[in-house]
Amino acid sequence: MSFHARVRGAFLCLVAVWGVASVVQAATPNVVLIFTDDQGYGDLSCFGSETIRTPNIDRLAREGRKFTNFMVASPVCSPSRAALMTGCYPKRVGLHQHVLFPTSTTGLNPSEHTVADHLKGLGYATACFGKWHLGHYPEVLPRAHGFDTYLGIPYSNDMSHPDNKGRPKGGYGGLDALWKDPESSSKWNTPLVKDEAIIELPVDQRTVTRRYTQAAIDFITEHKDGPFFVYLPHSMPHIPLYVPDDVRDPDPHRAYINTIEHIDAEVGRLLNTLDDLKLADTTYVIYATDNGPWLRFAHHGGSAGPLRDGKGTTFEGGQRVPCLIRGPGVPKGTVCGELTGTIDVLPTLAALTGSDLPKDKKIDGLDVSGLWTGKEAESPRDEFLYYTSHGLIEGIRKGFWKLLIKQPRKPGKDQDAKAPSKEILLFNLATDLGEQKNVAEDHPEIVADLERRMIELDTEIGRNARKTWKKTEAE
Repeated sequence: MSFHARVRGAFLCLVAVWGVASVVQAATPNVVLIFTDDQGYGDLSCFGSETIRTPNIDRLAREGRKFTNFMVASPVCSPSRAALMTGCYPKRVGLHQHVLFPTSTTGLNPSEHTVADHLKGLGYATACFGKWHLGHYPEVLPRAHGFDTYLGIPYSNDMSHPDNKGRPKGGYGGLDALWKDPESSSKWNTPLVKDEAIIELPVDQRTVTRRYTQAAIDFITEHKDGPFFVYLPHSMPHIPLYVPDDVRDPDPHRAYINTIEHIDAEVGRLLNTLDDLKLADTTYVIYATDNGPWLRFAHHGGSAGPLRDGKGTTFEGGQRVPCLIRGPGVPKGTVCGELTGTIDVLPTLAALTGSDLPKDKKIDGLDVSGLWTGKEAESPRDEFLYYTSHGLIEGIRKGFWKLLIKQPRKPGKDQDAKAPSKEILLFNLATDLGEQKNVAEDHPEIVADLERRMIELDTEIGRNARKTWKKTEAE
């Protein structure tokens, strides 16, 4: 073989190798999933806030896609996070009955297939930095669910180790006093956990947002040759609110604004890291929150914008959250109003990585990669179930119709023993996003059809529900 033939052969081999590598890289995009806590639909500039400035998060809207019809599967923390991780309604994985506490003895079953499990199986380096809230025992912390490393608070930042006792007084009046005294962070006996061990008790909550972000930056830098998955579930703006002393606004009436703007600055640091490492074009960045704002805490809580109510309710303000996605193939500066949500993240990432989900784990999520990339105009999802914060089925959405059937509370000792009848609410979300006009009496046939379908879907989920992990006496 001549010299020129050998050179040409070598060149073609290099081209072939480069082509294979490009295909592999395209099939293994990096993923950064930022998940805040109790942030309202109206708490970002790009979602209409006129009081909170979020230029860095807004950048995701300019460089990616804004989702205005993005749902979480529960209006409270633990069930919502279980749905995100597994692609299931919380009832299917047994974590639907409110939130976990330091005294809880259950957690997400390690036999469930999580986003981290899936990506780790494809060769991803995986990390979780932030609030977990799916069980605080070693057997159910993040490393039992596909993450290589973990740093964070294992439950909400208003909970105290080991029995949740001795916490400061609540109410926004009490929170005002705490905000005025930055050292009050030590009054919450909240732990910081590294992998499975407590490394700081109490954690300095003033610094956790920055520390989580720095841990994510360090992990991304270390694994820049990828692929990597970073789950960054911030502990805030769940109360109590704290920020570093160097950015703190002493006015307690600006506590929530200050906290969101600090999160925004930390998101900016992370995005700049992706830019510096030339990873922006190969990394999906997803920004969302676990449920709506905790409205009863006034200026320590957020805003649902045009939506009704907030955290703990099945109205849109409790479960429709802001979502932004930037990454490979995502059309820049676009808005998607199609129905989707956190339960669709796992199957969508599986589709984008050209991989199959386990056949033995039924999930409720759907592949909406066509919405992420703008290749499809309509969502494959046209139904969505609404469960209360305690896991009771309360509503269903089909198309633009939303039905809520609110059961009466049991009467108290001083009330009439005869309980009021259930409340039936039907809203047309296409014309009444704020859920102000109940049209149930005008459309009895729609109410009947939706109720029948709601019961059918909930019955199937209950019949095939899987067990949570539970700590035994021997353990």
